[in-house]
Amino acid sequence: MSKAADIRAKSADQLAEMLLDLRREQLNLRFQRATGQAEGVARVRVVRRDIARVKTILAEQKSSAASA
Repeated sequence: MSKAADIRAKSADQLAEMLLDLRREQLNLRFQRATGQAEGVARVRVVRRDIARVKTILAEQKSSAASA
């Protein structure tokens, strides 16, 4: 199963919690990068894409709920 399919299987509350966790991780990675402690710079890109994925799926769920 793909990453998007895993995310789609979650409820809106779970997605909101996941988004909050990803944003916290993004903030921590930004601080690590600014202080020169960043080891896995590729993780920044992965977290940013995961945030976009979650936000897209949340928007899809909202639009499908509004049309139903």
